[in-house]
Amino acid sequence: MKKLPHPKGLLSAITRRRFIQYSSLAAASSIVVACAKSGGDAAKDPAPATTGATPATASAADGKKGIKVGVMYSTTGSIAIVEKSLQDATFLAIDQINEGTGPWAGKKGIDGQMLEKVVVNPDSNWDLYNQMSKRLIDEDKVVCVLGCYTSASRKSVLPVFEEKDRLLYYPVYYEGNECSSNVFYTGAAPNQQITDSIPYCIKNFGKKGFFIGSDYIYPKESNRIAKAELVAGGGTVVGDEYAALGTTEFITIINKIKQAKPNFILSNLVGDSIPAFYKQLKDAGITSKQIPIMAFPTTEEEIQAMGPEFAEGHFSSFNYFQTVDTPENKAFVEQFRAKFGKDRVTNGVMEAAYIQTFFMAQAMEKCAKEKKEFTTANLREATRGQEFKAPQGTVKSDADNYHTYLYSRIGKWKADGQAEIVFATKAAVKPIPWSQALYKGRMCVHKTPDTRASSIVETKKPIPVAFLDKP
Repeated sequence: MKKLPHPKGLLSAITRRRFIQYSSLAAASSIVVACAKSGGDAAKDPAPATTGATPATASAADGKKGIKVGVMYSTTGSIAIVEKSLQDATFLAIDQINEGTGPWAGKKGIDGQMLEKVVVNPDSNWDLYNQMSKRLIDEDKVVCVLGCYTSASRKSVLPVFEEKDRLLYYPVYYEGNECSSNVFYTGAAPNQQITDSIPYCIKNFGKKGFFIGSDYIYPKESNRIAKAELVAGGGTVVGDEYAALGTTEFITIINKIKQAKPNFILSNLVGDSIPAFYKQLKDAGITSKQIPIMAFPTTEEEIQAMGPEFAEGHFSSFNYFQTVDTPENKAFVEQFRAKFGKDRVTNGVMEAAYIQTFFMAQAMEKCAKEKKEFTTANLREATRGQEFKAPQGTVKSDADNYHTYLYSRIGKWKADGQAEIVFATKAAVKPIPWSQALYKGRMCVHKTPDTRASSIVETKKPIPVAFLDKP
C-alpha cells in the first residue's frame, strides 16, 4: 500500500527506527513525534520512551524531565478542514504552558517539567484512530491523549482507553448518551447546543424543519434529539436525509428540500461536505431569507473555506464564536494569529481543544504540588472540577459527569465571515449528557474517588431540560 509523503522537511527529523515503527499502521497516514520545548516545534527526535511504570521521559532536547502527551487529530482526509485547527489550538496551548505565556504567564511548564507532544495523524480514518491510540499508550507511554473530532473516531478509541485505563480529553460537541470514566469532554452536550437552537428556529423561522447530516453516529443521533425537541415544541419534521462522509454532491437532497418547503434546514453535515452544500444550495436559488440553515458543525473555519457569501444570513449554534467579547478572547485571537498567521480565524471546536489542554495542565500542576505521580487515577481526580477563564467565559469541568459547563450561543453569519451573536445564555450551562427529550431523568454521576463502576443514574423526577448554573 502506498503511503503519502511526510510534510516537507519532517522525514529527516524522524529516525529510521521510529519511521518503520509507525509505517505499518496504514496507507495514506503520517506521523510526527515532536518535542514541545520553549519555542514549540522542535524537529529533533525525542528520546525513546522508557519502559517503567511512570510515563515521563527525559527530553533529548534539553536534558530535563518531560511529560509526554499524545495529540491525535487528522491533518489530511475529509475532516482535516477543521481538525487541523484543533491541532493548532493544542499546539498554542502547549507552547504557552511550556513558555509561561498567555493564561500560564508567570509559570513555565508543570513544576519545571516541559510537556512533550507526541503527534499522530489518523488521516480521517476511524480504524487508524484506534491503532494510533494503542501505539501512543503502549509504545510512546504518553500520560494521556488530547484528540479526536468525530464521534466515530471517539467511539473507535473509547474501548482502548477504557481497557487500558488511560485518559482521553475530547474537545468536540457531540450527541451525548455517554458516561465514561476515561474521557473528559470540553465540547457541548446536547442541552448546551440543541436545546436552545430548536426553540429559536420555531420562534424565528417556523415549525417545519428539514434535517440533513453526514452518515455516521453523531449527525444521526444529534438529529434524533433535535427532531424530538422540534416535535415537543409543536413542530413538524418534513425531511431527514444523510450523505456519505465526504460527499460533495447534494443536488438530489436539495431537490427534496425544494419539494418539502421547510421553514428551516437543520444541518449536521461535517468536513468537506459543508462548503459543498452551502454553495450548491445558493446556486439552486435557495437563499438564507427563504430557507435559513441552523447548523451545529459549521464554524468560522468552514465559512472561510467556502467564502462568506455562501453562509451569509444562515445560523450556527455554538458555545464560542470569534466575536465573543471578553478580554480572554481578544488575547486568544491575537495570540493564535501571531503564531499561525494574521488571516486565520478561531472557532468553537478549537477553543474547546484549547480549554482541555489547560484543564489537563492544571490537573498535572495539582498532582505535582501534592507530590503525586501523573497516573490515570490521580489525573482523573485532579481534572474533575477544574475551572478556567476561557475565551468564551469562565468554564468548569463538572465533577460528577466529566463534561464541561459551557455557554450556549447562536450566531448569524455576516458578510465578513464572522457571527453576529443573536442569542447567548447569561452564565455557563450545566452539562447533561443524556437528552432529556429522549431519556427523562437519566444522569451521569461518577463516584469520588472514581472506582470506574456504573455511573448511570435514573432519577424519579425528570431533570429540567435546560437550566443555568454558574460555574
